[in-house]
Amino acid sequence: MLRQAALAAILLIALLPACGPAAPPAPAAGAAPAAAPEWFSYTLTDVRTGEAFAVGDFSGKVVLIETMAQWCPNCLFQQGETRKLRQQLGSPPDLIVVSLDVDLHEDAASLAKYTAEFGFDWRFAVAPLEVARALGNLYSAEYLNPPLDPMLLVDRRGNVHQLAYGLKDAQVLQEAVAPYLAK
Repeated sequence: MLRQAALAAILLIALLPACGPAAPPAPAAGAAPAAAPEWFSYTLTDVRTGEAFAVGDFSGKVVLIETMAQWCPNCLFQQGETRKLRQQLGSPPDLIVVSLDVDLHEDAASLAKYTAEFGFDWRFAVAPLEVARALGNLYSAEYLNPPLDPMLLVDRRGNVHQLAYGLKDAQVLQEAVAPYLAK
């Protein structure tokens, strides 16, 4: 029975990229910025540095947001690919990466240990309940299900784009962010 459940989970993960949102469209020249979602203004705390920030603080930059949980093996894989992406791009200052822990049972102290253990060097924060609710309500409940590897891309004008669900290697991530990093 356990073997069947494991096989079903593997099959589900393999099929997820075909089920999620499509890759974000290329940025339109001169497109008007969207009104920023309210959750952009909510204060988050980087568990690595203790620094307070909000997604809205990064206006004019490209923000890659991953929802995650510490227990999620897919998240750990995705974070490894995010690290590779940053290395491939030379960690550009106009690409901000934020990993939001959406598991209500996890806290800042355990997330700080997690980031230290794996040597992650970008922003990690525990998503407050109002941020988690906003993500679920605005983009879908799948953003609260970390094994689906949901990610959002916020362009320089504040428009939010959903990346396809499922594991994304560094090359796929680079293809998604490159049009938005080009000035």
